[in-house]
Amino acid sequence: MNISLYNTLSKTKEVFKPIKTGLVGMYNCGPTVYDRSHVGNLRAYVFADTLRRMFEYNSYQVNQIINITDVGHLSGENSGNADEGEDKMTKALRREGLPMTLEAMYKVGTIYFDKFVEDLRELNIELPTKFTRAADHIQGDIDLVEILVKKGFAYTISDGVYFDTSKFVGYGKLGNIDIASLKAGARVSTNTEKHSPTDFALWKFNERLGWSSPWGNGFPGWHIECSAMSTKYLGQPFDVHTGAIDLIPTHHNNEIAQSEAAYDKPLANYWMHNAFVNIRSNTDEKDGKMSKSAGNFVAMDTLKKDGLSPTAYRYWLLTAHYRTPASFSYEAIHGAENALTRLLSTLSGYSSATKGTNGKILVDYKDKFLSFINDDLDTPKVVALVWDILKIADIKPADKLATILDFDRVLGLNLAEEIKTSNKGDPDNSANGGQIPQEIITLAEAREQARQSKDWKKSDELRSEIEKSGFDIMDKKDGGYTVKSK
Repeated sequence: MNISLYNTLSKTKEVFKPIKTGLVGMYNCGPTVYDRSHVGNLRAYVFADTLRRMFEYNSYQVNQIINITDVGHLSGENSGNADEGEDKMTKALRREGLPMTLEAMYKVGTIYFDKFVEDLRELNIELPTKFTRAADHIQGDIDLVEILVKKGFAYTISDGVYFDTSKFVGYGKLGNIDIASLKAGARVSTNTEKHSPTDFALWKFNERLGWSSPWGNGFPGWHIECSAMSTKYLGQPFDVHTGAIDLIPTHHNNEIAQSEAAYDKPLANYWMHNAFVNIRSNTDEKDGKMSKSAGNFVAMDTLKKDGLSPTAYRYWLLTAHYRTPASFSYEAIHGAENALTRLLSTLSGYSSATKGTNGKILVDYKDKFLSFINDDLDTPKVVALVWDILKIADIKPADKLATILDFDRVLGLNLAEEIKTSNKGDPDNSANGGQIPQEIITLAEAREQARQSKDWKKSDELRSEIEKSGFDIMDKKDGGYTVKSK
């Protein structure tokens, strides 16, 4: 079955065609590790993980790279000037009272890199083939800047070496950016030496801190780091480049410009971007992008302190398409938590009741699943399909369980392990060598359907019928059940 992906570059869905048969090279823009990521940031990695799992489900081998920006990301981006302001990592050093040294910068970067990995594990996100830290790839940045200087795409002014966007035909083609508007939005820049407001830094001078280069001591530009690292580990072009939509206008267009100018070929064939997680502002009572700079964000630790699981947050994200903005609220995540609890309770009931029975993956439903997930990761339809399967009375519970666990290879909700934990320690008093008779399972399923429909009379009648046959049925909190022999 074909895989169709929405390509930001062409603004259309395209059939995925890998550069190498059976292999996918994927680069995901990672965090700047000057602080803890918030749950809005983490949507990009749930999206990338779902994309990777979809490829793997379709029997592709994925070489996934996530970069870690631990130098060169300037704070001016919040005002529309990504090449101005203080380096975010030096801001972290000031905040934490550490010395202004490269060693201290690497140390604080490691602290927040480790916390980022911790968040990924909490969300059951598969770790990439490799994390690449910008500070470990300075020579690669210098080499790439040298190529651009020699080819006439760069010029030097008092504060650094800049890419001349007027020399690159098609600048702004990702997302069909209106360059005139982009230039107008950048006119607040204080750097009057730049040839054009859209020109961007390849190397920034800093006499006190940084690395030596042919142009002077300093730091690589934020954009050059991604180009150098992605090309080193994936080649050029590679298959898929992802990130959040705020990276389209400048960061990703700048990556494209410098990489294609240097090597005369595309950087990546497919560009994919996730929408924001929005949150209600405390000041104007409107939904806006979750942001550390604006102070309206929720960290993973905060979510957990409120009694919500990271898996529930992942489930909630999957109920919206990755290209659709998601409006965060605690009520919404609580609702996702309740739904996930009901799902796990029901599946745990199937698992307890069908011990010793190997279910089969239902081909018709697997085909539906593939048609949804291969259509630009339509996870909302997949989640709905899971609940539809649970409602169908004439499907055997063991088959329901096997089919939904197969889908979870892509959904990444860790259902199999959660079921094991839920059922751990349950005594196995079942008849027939640990297997509940099918007719009892059918009655239990019908009773569960009656409970969900609040048909309490029918539910009680079915319980009595089950008990008369020599079995007990025990309801679990928020749905689901366990059947045991008396």
